[in-house]
Amino acid sequence: MSATGVGDLDMKLEVVVIPVSDVARAEEFYGRLGWRSDQTPPGSGVVQLTPHGSQCSVHFGTNLTTATPGSARSFLIVSDIEQAHDALAAAGVPVTDVFHLGPDGPIKGPDPARGTYASRAEFADPDGNTWVLQEITNRLPGRVDPGATAFTSATDLASAMRRASQAHGEHEKRIGGSDPDWPAWYAAYMVAEASGAPLPQ
Repeated sequence: MSATGVGDLDMKLEVVVIPVSDVARAEEFYGRLGWRSDQTPPGSGVVQLTPHGSQCSVHFGTNLTTATPGSARSFLIVSDIEQAHDALAAAGVPVTDVFHLGPDGPIKGPDPARGTYASRAEFADPDGNTWVLQEITNRLPGRVDPGATAFTSATDLASAMRRASQAHGEHEKRIGGSDPDWPAWYAAYMVAEASGAPLPQ
């Protein structure tokens, strides 16, 4: 067997432990978000839930961590910040107004250019653990392995297809006519966007 350096080992983030004071209350709150309840070993006292479209889960339970309940701050990515905000509000989750990051601090409303990572909203669980929603429209280079590009939910795939459709419309304007090979163009655009590679023109 050839030697493998630590940089070549696959280490996929599986679970993040969040500190809560009332397990049943936390389970009800995260269930209201529509997060999937996963099976855990019998008698473990662990509740595991997974956000829709996520490959990483959260754990909470009794005596899992010495961290103070409410001290966690984590980030969730969404493809449409306003849609995510409205869905949370409709589910009865207190969520801040959408804001974007300006040179002097937060500014109310989404980023006018809908720049990637720029538009945000926040909500907290009953203990005060904070979740920051970030709208990502284009991955920064190097954040995703281009050889392993995948869409983890139908929602993500549909959003990517809509963005490719809009970009393809601009592409057809540039070439002055319809592009009969649009499936290949869509595929190249979606893979490049997900991996942070240069987008096709």
